[in-house]
Amino acid sequence: MESFLVNNEGYYGDFGGAYIPEILHKCVTELQQTYLTVLQSEAFQQEYAQLLRDYVGRPTPLYLARRLSERYGCRLYLKREDLNHTGAHKINNTIGQILIARQMGKKRIIAETGAGQHGVATATVCALMNMECVVYMGKMDVERQRVNVEKMKMLGATVVPVTSGNMTLKDATNEAIRDWCCHPADTYYIIGSTVGPHPYPDMVARLQSVISEEIEKQLLAQEGRSCPDYLIACVGGGSNAAGTIYRYLDNPEVQIVLAEAGGKGVESGMTAATIALGKMGIIHGARTYVIQNADGQIEEPYSISAGLDYPGIGPMHANLAARKRAVVLAVNDDEAIRAAYELTKLEGIIPALESAHALGALPKLRFKPEEVVVLTVSGRGDKDMETYLSHAPQAETHS
Repeated sequence: MESFLVNNEGYYGDFGGAYIPEILHKCVTELQQTYLTVLQSEAFQQEYAQLLRDYVGRPTPLYLARRLSERYGCRLYLKREDLNHTGAHKINNTIGQILIARQMGKKRIIAETGAGQHGVATATVCALMNMECVVYMGKMDVERQRVNVEKMKMLGATVVPVTSGNMTLKDATNEAIRDWCCHPADTYYIIGSTVGPHPYPDMVARLQSVISEEIEKQLLAQEGRSCPDYLIACVGGGSNAAGTIYRYLDNPEVQIVLAEAGGKGVESGMTAATIALGKMGIIHGARTYVIQNADGQIEEPYSISAGLDYPGIGPMHANLAARKRAVVLAVNDDEAIRAAYELTKLEGIIPALESAHALGALPKLRFKPEEVVVLTVSGRGDKDMETYLSHAPQAETHS
Protein backbone atom coordinates (compact mmCIF):
# COMPACT_ATOMS: atom_id res chain seq x y z
CA MET A 1 0.00 0.00 0.00
CA GLU A 2 1.38 3.42 -0.87
CA SER A 3 2.09 5.63 2.12
CA PHE A 4 1.84 9.40 2.39
CA LEU A 5 3.90 9.55 5.59
CA VAL A 6 7.52 10.75 5.64
CA ASN A 7 10.27 8.29 4.63
CA ASN A 8 13.52 7.63 6.52
CA GLU A 9 15.37 10.34 4.58
CA GLY A 10 12.84 13.00 5.50
CA TYR A 11 10.99 13.11 2.17
CA TYR A 12 7.33 12.94 1.21
CA GLY A 13 7.68 11.66 -2.35
CA ASP A 14 9.75 14.36 -4.12
CA PHE A 15 9.20 16.92 -1.36
CA GLY A 16 10.95 17.68 1.92
CA GLY A 17 14.55 16.97 2.91
CA ALA A 18 16.90 19.29 4.77
CA TYR A 19 18.60 22.03 2.72
CA ILE A 20 20.44 24.02 5.35
CA PRO A 21 23.56 26.17 5.78
CA GLU A 22 26.62 24.32 7.10
CA ILE A 23 26.45 26.24 10.39
CA LEU A 24 23.08 24.62 11.23
CA HIS A 25 24.08 21.13 10.20
CA LYS A 26 24.92 20.03 13.74
CA CYS A 27 21.66 21.45 15.22
CA VAL A 28 19.44 19.84 12.62
CA THR A 29 21.28 16.49 12.68
CA GLU A 30 21.07 16.44 16.48
CA LEU A 31 17.31 17.07 16.27
CA GLN A 32 16.89 14.38 13.58
CA GLN A 33 18.66 11.88 15.80
CA THR A 34 16.76 12.88 18.96
CA TYR A 35 13.14 13.70 18.16
CA LEU A 36 11.71 10.19 17.63
CA THR A 37 13.47 8.76 20.68
CA VAL A 38 12.00 11.54 22.83
CA LEU A 39 8.52 11.46 21.25
CA GLN A 40 8.26 7.70 21.67
CA SER A 41 9.55 7.61 25.26
CA GLU A 42 7.06 6.84 27.98
CA ALA A 43 8.17 9.81 30.10
CA PHE A 44 7.49 12.25 27.23
CA GLN A 45 4.13 10.70 26.36
CA GLN A 46 2.93 10.86 29.96
CA GLU A 47 3.97 14.48 30.51
CA TYR A 48 2.68 15.58 27.09
CA ALA A 49 -0.71 13.87 27.62
CA GLN A 50 -1.04 15.35 31.10
CA LEU A 51 -0.24 18.90 29.89
CA LEU A 52 -2.64 18.57 26.95
CA ARG A 53 -5.38 17.49 29.34
CA ASP A 54 -4.81 19.76 32.36
CA TYR A 55 -3.19 22.82 30.77
CA VAL A 56 -4.44 22.98 27.18
CA GLY A 57 -7.91 21.58 27.91
CA ARG A 58 -7.99 18.62 25.54
CA PRO A 59 -9.79 16.76 24.15
CA THR A 60 -11.46 19.54 22.17
CA PRO A 61 -15.11 18.86 21.27
CA LEU A 62 -16.28 17.44 17.95
CA TYR A 63 -19.45 19.46 17.45
CA LEU A 64 -22.29 18.50 15.09
CA ALA A 65 -23.19 21.85 13.52
CA ARG A 66 -26.87 21.24 12.81
CA ARG A 67 -27.76 24.48 11.02
CA LEU A 68 -24.59 24.44 8.93
CA SER A 69 -25.25 20.75 8.14
CA GLU A 70 -28.69 21.70 6.88
CA ARG A 71 -27.23 24.47 4.73
CA TYR A 72 -24.73 22.15 3.03
CA GLY A 73 -26.75 18.91 2.94
CA CYS A 74 -24.53 16.60 5.03
CA ARG A 75 -23.63 15.74 8.62
CA LEU A 76 -21.07 18.44 9.30
CA TYR A 77 -18.92 18.22 12.42
CA LEU A 78 -16.61 21.00 13.58
CA LYS A 79 -13.38 20.02 15.37
CA ARG A 80 -13.14 22.84 17.90
CA GLU A 81 -9.42 23.69 18.10
CA ASP A 82 -10.54 27.26 18.84
CA LEU A 83 -11.37 26.07 22.37
CA ASN A 84 -7.77 25.23 23.27
CA HIS A 85 -5.85 27.37 25.76
CA THR A 86 -4.45 30.33 23.72
CA GLY A 87 -7.30 29.97 21.21
CA ALA A 88 -5.82 27.79 18.47
CA HIS A 89 -4.23 24.45 17.60
CA LYS A 90 -0.70 25.90 17.85
CA ILE A 91 -0.26 24.99 21.52
CA ASN A 92 -0.40 21.23 20.73
CA ASN A 93 2.92 21.65 18.92
CA THR A 94 4.67 24.16 21.20
CA ILE A 95 4.07 22.08 24.33
CA GLY A 96 5.62 19.05 22.62
CA GLN A 97 8.58 20.93 21.17
CA ILE A 98 9.49 22.69 24.42
CA LEU A 99 9.63 19.29 26.14
CA ILE A 100 12.04 18.15 23.39
CA ALA A 101 14.10 21.36 23.77
CA ARG A 102 14.33 20.80 27.53
CA GLN A 103 15.41 17.19 26.98
CA MET A 104 18.18 18.46 24.65
CA GLY A 105 19.40 20.91 27.32
CA LYS A 106 18.48 24.07 25.38
CA LYS A 107 17.81 27.24 27.40
CA ARG A 108 16.77 29.79 24.78
CA ILE A 109 13.75 29.47 22.49
CA ILE A 110 13.14 31.33 19.24
CA ALA A 111 10.08 31.26 17.00
CA GLU A 112 8.53 32.95 13.98
CA THR A 113 4.90 33.98 13.82
CA GLY A 114 2.44 35.38 11.28
CA ALA A 115 -0.97 35.81 12.85
CA GLY A 116 0.68 35.73 16.25
CA GLN A 117 -1.04 32.54 17.40
CA HIS A 118 2.16 30.48 17.25
CA GLY A 119 4.06 33.33 18.90
CA VAL A 120 1.56 33.43 21.76
CA ALA A 121 1.63 29.62 22.07
CA THR A 122 5.45 29.66 22.18
CA ALA A 123 5.60 32.52 24.69
CA THR A 124 3.02 30.64 26.78
CA VAL A 125 5.04 27.43 27.05
CA CYS A 126 8.26 29.40 27.65
CA ALA A 127 6.56 31.08 30.62
CA LEU A 128 5.39 27.66 31.78
CA MET A 129 8.88 26.14 31.50
CA ASN A 130 10.82 29.26 32.57
CA MET A 131 12.80 29.67 29.32
CA GLU A 132 13.96 32.76 27.44
CA CYS A 133 11.75 33.46 24.42
CA VAL A 134 12.38 35.59 21.31
CA VAL A 135 9.64 35.82 18.66
CA TYR A 136 10.24 37.20 15.16
CA MET A 137 7.20 38.79 13.53
CA GLY A 138 6.86 40.81 10.33
CA LYS A 139 6.27 44.51 11.03
CA MET A 140 3.05 44.42 8.99
CA ASP A 141 1.76 41.50 11.10
CA VAL A 142 2.80 43.30 14.31
CA GLU A 143 0.48 46.12 13.25
CA ARG A 144 -2.48 43.95 12.25
CA GLN A 145 -2.21 41.59 15.23
CA ARG A 146 -1.50 44.09 18.02
CA VAL A 147 -3.38 42.18 20.74
CA ASN A 148 -1.31 39.05 20.16
CA VAL A 149 1.89 41.13 20.31
CA GLU A 150 0.84 42.54 23.70
CA LYS A 151 0.01 39.02 24.94
CA MET A 152 3.49 37.78 23.98
CA LYS A 153 5.13 40.68 25.81
CA MET A 154 2.95 40.10 28.88
CA LEU A 155 4.07 36.44 28.82
CA GLY A 156 7.68 37.62 28.97
CA ALA A 157 8.72 37.19 25.34
CA THR A 158 10.82 39.63 23.32
CA VAL A 159 8.97 40.43 20.07
CA VAL A 160 11.25 41.51 17.22
CA PRO A 161 9.44 43.34 14.37
CA VAL A 162 11.00 42.36 11.02
CA THR A 163 11.25 45.12 8.40
CA SER A 164 12.75 43.22 5.45
CA GLY A 165 10.81 42.05 2.38
CA ASN A 166 7.05 42.09 2.68
CA MET A 167 7.37 42.33 6.49
CA THR A 168 5.22 39.18 6.92
CA LEU A 169 5.64 35.50 7.83
CA LYS A 170 8.30 34.60 5.24
CA ASP A 171 10.54 37.44 6.42
CA ALA A 172 9.99 36.58 10.09
CA THR A 173 11.08 33.01 9.30
CA ASN A 174 14.21 34.29 7.51
CA GLU A 175 15.17 36.32 10.60
CA ALA A 176 14.54 33.41 12.97
CA ILE A 177 16.83 31.20 10.86
CA ARG A 178 19.53 33.95 10.92
CA ASP A 179 19.28 34.07 14.72
CA TRP A 180 19.59 30.29 14.89
CA CYS A 181 22.74 30.45 12.74
CA CYS A 182 24.25 32.91 15.25
CA HIS A 183 23.33 30.92 18.38
CA PRO A 184 23.34 27.24 17.39
CA ALA A 185 24.62 25.87 20.71
CA ASP A 186 22.07 27.07 23.28
CA THR A 187 19.05 27.92 21.08
CA TYR A 188 16.14 25.75 20.05
CA TYR A 189 13.96 26.93 17.16
CA ILE A 190 10.27 26.04 17.63
CA ILE A 191 8.85 26.10 14.09
CA GLY A 192 5.10 26.66 14.12
CA SER A 193 4.07 24.72 11.05
CA THR A 194 4.82 21.64 8.95
CA VAL A 195 7.56 23.55 7.10
CA GLY A 196 11.33 23.85 7.36
CA PRO A 197 14.05 21.18 7.13
CA HIS A 198 13.45 17.57 8.19
CA PRO A 199 12.56 16.63 10.94
CA TYR A 200 10.30 19.68 11.50
CA PRO A 201 7.45 18.81 9.09
CA ASP A 202 7.20 15.29 10.53
CA MET A 203 7.70 16.37 14.15
CA VAL A 204 5.01 19.07 13.96
CA ALA A 205 2.61 16.70 12.16
CA ARG A 206 3.12 14.04 14.86
CA LEU A 207 2.51 16.55 17.65
CA GLN A 208 -0.63 17.86 15.93
CA SER A 209 -1.87 14.33 15.18
CA VAL A 210 -3.66 14.43 18.53
CA ILE A 211 -6.41 16.20 16.52
CA SER A 212 -7.10 13.20 14.28
CA GLU A 213 -6.66 10.74 17.17
CA GLU A 214 -9.50 12.51 18.93
CA ILE A 215 -11.60 12.73 15.75
CA GLU A 216 -11.40 8.91 15.40
CA LYS A 217 -12.61 8.30 18.96
CA GLN A 218 -15.24 11.04 18.91
CA LEU A 219 -16.72 9.95 15.55
CA LEU A 220 -16.89 6.38 16.78
CA ALA A 221 -18.83 7.55 19.84
CA GLN A 222 -21.14 9.89 17.90
CA GLU A 223 -21.56 8.16 14.52
CA GLY A 224 -20.61 4.55 15.24
CA ARG A 225 -17.73 4.83 12.75
CA SER A 226 -14.23 6.23 13.12
CA CYS A 227 -13.79 7.45 9.52
CA PRO A 228 -15.48 10.51 8.02
CA ASP A 229 -16.23 10.80 4.30
CA TYR A 230 -14.50 14.19 4.12
CA LEU A 231 -11.86 16.05 6.14
CA ILE A 232 -11.55 19.78 5.49
CA ALA A 233 -8.86 22.15 6.80
CA CYS A 234 -7.10 25.35 5.79
CA VAL A 235 -3.43 25.31 4.76
CA GLY A 236 -0.76 27.99 5.01
CA GLY A 237 2.26 26.05 6.17
CA GLY A 238 -0.17 23.30 7.04
CA SER A 239 0.01 22.23 10.70
CA ASN A 240 -3.68 22.16 11.61
CA ALA A 241 -4.39 20.31 8.36
CA ALA A 242 -1.57 17.84 9.03
CA GLY A 243 -3.00 17.13 12.48
CA THR A 244 -6.52 16.72 11.13
CA ILE A 245 -5.59 14.23 8.41
CA TYR A 246 -2.61 12.44 10.00
CA ARG A 247 -4.41 9.25 11.08
CA TYR A 248 -6.32 9.06 7.79
CA LEU A 249 -3.51 9.77 5.31
CA ASP A 250 -3.26 6.21 4.04
CA ASN A 251 -7.02 5.54 4.07
CA PRO A 252 -8.26 6.17 0.50
CA GLU A 253 -11.90 6.15 1.62
CA VAL A 254 -11.45 9.48 3.39
CA GLN A 255 -11.49 12.44 0.98
CA ILE A 256 -9.06 15.18 2.06
CA VAL A 257 -9.91 18.78 1.14
CA LEU A 258 -7.33 21.53 1.72
CA ALA A 259 -8.30 25.20 1.46
CA GLU A 260 -5.51 27.62 0.61
CA ALA A 261 -5.64 31.41 0.56
CA GLY A 262 -6.75 32.70 -2.85
CA GLY A 263 -6.33 36.32 -1.74
CA LYS A 264 -7.87 38.61 -4.36
CA GLY A 265 -7.97 35.69 -6.82
CA VAL A 266 -5.44 33.10 -8.00
CA GLU A 267 -4.64 35.08 -11.17
CA SER A 268 -4.73 38.51 -9.51
CA GLY A 269 -1.06 38.64 -8.49
CA MET A 270 -2.33 39.12 -4.92
CA THR A 271 -2.64 35.58 -3.64
CA ALA A 272 -1.08 32.94 -1.40
CA ALA A 273 -2.41 29.96 -3.40
CA THR A 274 0.90 28.08 -3.40
CA ILE A 275 -0.39 24.73 -4.63
CA ALA A 276 -2.31 26.36 -7.49
CA LEU A 277 0.63 28.51 -8.63
CA GLY A 278 3.78 27.10 -7.04
CA LYS A 279 6.72 25.49 -8.83
CA MET A 280 9.24 23.16 -7.23
CA GLY A 281 11.82 25.11 -5.26
CA ILE A 282 13.60 25.36 -1.92
CA ILE A 283 12.24 27.52 0.88
CA HIS A 284 13.35 27.62 4.53
CA GLY A 285 15.24 24.35 4.28
CA ALA A 286 12.78 22.12 2.39
CA ARG A 287 12.05 21.27 -1.23
CA THR A 288 8.41 22.06 -1.95
CA TYR A 289 6.11 24.15 -4.09
CA VAL A 290 7.01 27.84 -3.95
CA ILE A 291 5.35 30.86 -5.58
CA GLN A 292 8.20 32.21 -7.70
CA ASN A 293 8.80 34.24 -10.84
CA ALA A 294 10.43 33.07 -14.07
CA ASP A 295 13.90 33.71 -12.59
CA GLY A 296 13.14 31.58 -9.54
CA GLN A 297 12.83 34.57 -7.20
CA ILE A 298 10.23 34.05 -4.46
CA GLU A 299 7.15 36.19 -5.08
CA GLU A 300 5.58 38.07 -2.20
CA PRO A 301 2.33 36.31 -1.24
CA TYR A 302 -0.84 38.08 -0.15
CA SER A 303 -3.81 37.03 1.98
CA ILE A 304 -6.26 38.87 4.20
CA SER A 305 -5.23 36.28 6.80
CA ALA A 306 -1.83 36.85 8.43
CA GLY A 307 -1.50 33.13 9.15
CA LEU A 308 -1.86 32.02 5.52
CA ASP A 309 0.27 34.45 3.50
CA TYR A 310 3.26 32.17 3.07
CA PRO A 311 4.83 31.59 -0.38
CA GLY A 312 5.53 27.91 0.30
CA ILE A 313 3.59 24.93 1.60
CA GLY A 314 4.53 22.05 3.90
CA PRO A 315 6.10 19.16 1.94
CA MET A 316 3.45 16.72 3.20
CA HIS A 317 0.71 18.79 1.56
CA ALA A 318 2.70 19.40 -1.63
CA ASN A 319 3.01 15.63 -1.98
CA LEU A 320 -0.71 15.07 -1.29
CA ALA A 321 -1.55 17.56 -4.04
CA ALA A 322 1.02 16.18 -6.51
CA ARG A 323 -0.21 12.63 -6.01
CA LYS A 324 -3.89 13.66 -6.13
CA ARG A 325 -4.50 12.39 -2.58
CA ALA A 326 -6.04 15.75 -1.61
CA VAL A 327 -8.38 18.15 -3.38
CA VAL A 328 -6.96 21.66 -3.02
CA LEU A 329 -9.30 24.64 -3.33
CA ALA A 330 -8.29 28.30 -3.39
CA VAL A 331 -10.64 30.36 -1.23
CA ASN A 332 -10.55 34.11 -1.82
CA ASP A 333 -10.65 36.83 0.85
CA ASP A 334 -14.30 37.71 0.26
CA GLU A 335 -15.36 34.03 0.30
CA ALA A 336 -13.58 33.52 3.63
CA ILE A 337 -15.19 36.62 5.17
CA ARG A 338 -18.60 35.49 3.96
CA ALA A 339 -18.05 32.00 5.42
CA ALA A 340 -16.98 33.46 8.77
CA TYR A 341 -20.14 35.54 9.00
CA GLU A 342 -22.23 32.52 8.02
CA LEU A 343 -20.74 30.32 10.76
CA THR A 344 -21.18 33.11 13.30
CA LYS A 345 -24.84 33.66 12.41
CA LEU A 346 -25.80 29.98 12.08
CA GLU A 347 -23.81 28.44 14.95
CA GLY A 348 -22.69 31.28 17.21
CA ILE A 349 -18.99 30.55 16.61
CA ILE A 350 -16.64 33.30 15.41
CA PRO A 351 -13.73 31.54 13.66
CA ALA A 352 -10.20 32.75 12.99
CA LEU A 353 -9.73 34.12 9.48
CA GLU A 354 -7.53 31.11 8.70
CA SER A 355 -10.32 28.67 9.64
CA ALA A 356 -12.78 30.79 7.65
CA HIS A 357 -10.91 29.67 4.52
CA ALA A 358 -11.75 26.04 5.34
CA LEU A 359 -15.41 27.06 5.77
CA GLY A 360 -15.18 28.90 2.46
CA ALA A 361 -14.52 25.57 0.75
CA LEU A 362 -17.99 24.23 1.68
CA PRO A 363 -19.95 26.02 -1.09
CA LYS A 364 -17.46 24.61 -3.65
CA LEU A 365 -18.25 21.00 -2.68
CA ARG A 366 -21.34 18.81 -3.12
CA PHE A 367 -22.30 16.35 -0.38
CA LYS A 368 -24.88 13.60 0.08
CA PRO A 369 -27.19 13.89 3.13
CA GLU A 370 -25.72 10.80 4.82
CA GLU A 371 -22.08 11.85 4.34
CA VAL A 372 -20.06 12.73 7.41
CA VAL A 373 -17.83 15.79 7.01
CA VAL A 374 -15.30 16.94 9.62
CA LEU A 375 -13.99 20.50 9.32
CA THR A 376 -11.31 21.84 11.66
CA VAL A 377 -11.91 25.26 13.18
CA SER A 378 -8.22 25.85 13.84
CA GLY A 379 -8.59 29.03 15.90
CA ARG A 380 -10.99 31.59 17.28
CA GLY A 381 -11.70 34.94 15.71
CA ASP A 382 -10.89 37.36 18.55
CA LYS A 383 -7.63 38.38 16.88
CA ASP A 384 -9.39 39.12 13.58
CA MET A 385 -12.27 41.29 14.78
CA GLU A 386 -10.89 44.50 13.26
CA THR A 387 -10.55 42.81 9.86
CA TYR A 388 -14.06 41.34 10.10
CA LEU A 389 -15.55 44.69 11.06
CA SER A 390 -13.78 46.58 8.28
CA HIS A 391 -15.07 44.03 5.72
CA ALA A 392 -18.51 43.51 7.25
CA PRO A 393 -20.68 45.49 4.80
CA GLN A 394 -19.31 43.44 1.93
CA ALA A 395 -20.06 40.23 3.80
CA GLU A 396 -23.53 41.50 4.77
CA THR A 397 -24.55 42.27 1.20
CA HIS A 398 -23.65 38.71 0.17
CA SER A 399 -25.41 36.97 3.02
